[in-house]
Amino acid sequence: MVQARRNEERHRSASGWRFLLQLVRVCLGFVAALVVCGLFLAWGLFRPELAENDPTVVAATFGSGLVAASVVGAIVLLPAIPAIALAEVFRIRSVMYHVGVAGLIALGLWLLGDQSDGGSAVRPGTSVAIAGGFLSGLTYWLIAGRTSGNWQGGRAVNPAGGG
Repeated sequence: MVQARRNEERHRSASGWRFLLQLVRVCLGFVAALVVCGLFLAWGLFRPELAENDPTVVAATFGSGLVAASVVGAIVLLPAIPAIALAEVFRIRSVMYHVGVAGLIALGLWLLGDQSDGGSAVRPGTSVAIAGGFLSGLTYWLIAGRTSGNWQGGRAVNPAGGG
């Protein structure tokens, strides 16, 4: 009886540390995903072929990427919190979930923007916004998404069979 209680206390303690470690992974993964998205969007703005003629373009691209990352982070934080919480609670570790949700968040926020084009159903730059979301989702999955829900102990349920 005493041994069972000790094992239960050890499991709770280990679970608490795993939760804390996963929380750190989530924060680092989210920040890294924002930086990747910001750099991708800045790279599309400044075109890399200009860097051969002017080295300041590289610095401008990097600086703009970091600024874009902070702006994107402020915009996507609220939609990303429920998506991350859902993955953590239900132990969703699929790369398709994380990439797809990030792409949908990017598309949704892009379509909420100014619709001054009028006649076109899809705004210019939509594919770039979605690609930035996909890259962000992949980056997040590489850092934190692969281990979603591991703090709960036991094995993850994955009905799709991959990931």
